[in-house]
Amino acid sequence: MTVDVLTHDEETASVTTEAPAVATDEATVTESASPSPSEGSPEPAEEEAPKPKRGRPKGAATASTAKKTRTVELTLTVTGTADGEWQAELKNGSKWVAKGLEIPAAAVSRAAKELHTDLSGPIDEVINQAREAQAAKVAALEAELEKAKQALAELDA
Repeated sequence: MTVDVLTHDEETASVTTEAPAVATDEATVTESASPSPSEGSPEPAEEEAPKPKRGRPKGAATASTAKKTRTVELTLTVTGTADGEWQAELKNGSKWVAKGLEIPAAAVSRAAKELHTDLSGPIDEVINQAREAQAAKVAALEAELEKAKQALAELDA
């Protein structure tokens, strides 16, 4: 908002109000100039309308706590294989704290359950698939071992 005030010997004052990026309204205010008792004394200034403040209002409800709270960036990456082997890596910001730590699948499952149920469901599915694959591998090896024992028994006879 800009206000132009003319001197006491001019009869009009011009007031221009602008709304940011919307429209411009112009209004002209006319007031009569009254002669001052003494030519050297300044005339009282025209009262200005309060200027609207720009931006969001400040207050307790709108204050952000993000500037006051210090955050720590820790990245924990847990990686599993189809064979059921799990590893963990921990990074603090851009610095590695631990890399390639072997962890048991049961610990991964317990940790996921402790963190959130949305995490434990998919992780338990992966662990169960790995368990089934290992059980199938054991069954195949047991069958192969049984055949080898029979072949050995035939050779000894």
